[in-house]
Amino acid sequence: MQKKKAIMIGAGLSNMAAAVYLIQEGKWSGDQITFYALDNYGSNDGSPTQDVKDDYWNKNHPMENQNGYIARGGRMLNYRTYVDLMDLLDRVPSMTEPGLTAAEDTRQFDAAHPTYDKARLLTGGQGIVDGGKLGLNNKSRKLLTQLIMMPDSQEEKLDNITIADYFKDNTEFFESNFWFMWETTFAFRTRSSAQELRRYMHQMIYEFTQIEHLVGVNRTRYNQYESIMKPLINYLEKEGCHIVLNRRVVDWKFKDSKMQDEITVTGLHMVNTKTDENEFVPVDDDTAVIFTNGSITDSATLGDFNTPAAENMDYGAASSLWKKASDHFYNLGNPDKFFADRDASEWVSFTLTTKNHLFLNEIARITTQEPGNALNSFISTEPVTPLGQKDVTMSIVVHHQPHFTSQKTNETVLWGYFLYPRRHGEIIDKPYIEMTGKEMLQELIGQLSKVDPGPINISDKEEEIMDSVINCIPVYMPYASALFNNRAKSDRPKVIPKHSTNLAFTGEFVEQPYQMIFTENSAVRSGEIAAFHFAGIPMSRLVKTPRYDKDVKTLLRAAKKMFD
Repeated sequence: MQKKKAIMIGAGLSNMAAAVYLIQEGKWSGDQITFYALDNYGSNDGSPTQDVKDDYWNKNHPMENQNGYIARGGRMLNYRTYVDLMDLLDRVPSMTEPGLTAAEDTRQFDAAHPTYDKARLLTGGQGIVDGGKLGLNNKSRKLLTQLIMMPDSQEEKLDNITIADYFKDNTEFFESNFWFMWETTFAFRTRSSAQELRRYMHQMIYEFTQIEHLVGVNRTRYNQYESIMKPLINYLEKEGCHIVLNRRVVDWKFKDSKMQDEITVTGLHMVNTKTDENEFVPVDDDTAVIFTNGSITDSATLGDFNTPAAENMDYGAASSLWKKASDHFYNLGNPDKFFADRDASEWVSFTLTTKNHLFLNEIARITTQEPGNALNSFISTEPVTPLGQKDVTMSIVVHHQPHFTSQKTNETVLWGYFLYPRRHGEIIDKPYIEMTGKEMLQELIGQLSKVDPGPINISDKEEEIMDSVINCIPVYMPYASALFNNRAKSDRPKVIPKHSTNLAFTGEFVEQPYQMIFTENSAVRSGEIAAFHFAGIPMSRLVKTPRYDKDVKTLLRAAKKMFD
């Protein structure tokens, strides 16, 4: 149903994409679009700590050390599959490179700094592991091939089946180099959905031949707030869009209807999080409501160098609102599948800022690669899983420097994460979730020391490294992997639900044909679909999705690689 105005609930990537497409393809005036959101970066954050220390989720957890930089996470890009994202970024100017679009900026940076990861996996006593040897047995090859060959029409066969369920008769799979790389590149866990693994097998099939070096990975020039979100914000503000922050939408007003599946939003109840005042925004017949129904960074909290990040038990802002809609209507998915099982979804990450490049240079020496070459994952030296198997303990991303435009030339910023925060450290004998920023850094130095080829071990420089620290900020994210949680296909709502007159869903918790979540691309595509629907634009004009899983040469190369 065509509309003339839009209210965006959430100001993350997907809704900003929707606004850009409404303006450029739908020919809407920007002043007809209003955002209500807690913040204007969503999951694509990155800033000096001072700018976010009082954000909504952290306001009850004050930070003693407010120096340095913070990025709760980061996404690797891939031009071959992220076609919707690159189309979007080609529509807005770069904020740092005059005369270039945000997409041209990224391509230019990547061309000058191509990724070639020499130390994708590391383990104590061995050092750098040859990730080119995938370590798959015949059962694993058969099961992976079945996923790759399963057509889209049969995807429901994997409803409510975890990856652990799928490989239950071949648990050796979970100690293969392939799994170590796949789980940490894309953030899968054994309890994640096999349905999502299948989608990744289909869309990222060409990664089989290059996953050990991540040569298909593309990166933005700076952090993703400054390289992706800021260009979008700047463009939309210049077009007249209204971005109203510090607002948490807490409930809906729906039109009374005899038909219980007829969805029409007539108003929104929200709270001003700065004043705690209640507000009501009416929704008229000419207005679309575009809602990002879940966030992987909801309820995230920050610690600092001497303070662990507090565990926040809030269900989440976006997911709570989704739950109220799904309680009202029967065809809007099941948010509990994603947000009621944080044991399957929680992470802790950390952002380290140092006042010199000592630590950066030590990592470069040990990994034999320059900063900016993607991802280093450390495999445990002892069994750590419930099955008594080894697994990755932690991973780090050593960015090309500077990672922030305001970063001083002598400063270093890097990021790391723990997929299983309840596990104990190998160096610091406590769960990762309980560690301070200092203890996370000690854990990292300890892991590096076990793979250090010498002649002088990094542990001998620990005191000097500690003296260089400006801050190390741990982040607790209860829903970081929630989008991968085990589910049925019907547990996510469609972008345009059946019988909806003015409500659309966007983001990483919506169901779209073929799209894989956690990619930036699926988020943009959902906004694109919502915009085209409400602007009356034929869906045939959507960006065309490549299907590498239909390319015979790609499939043959993947099949050959399986035997390495």
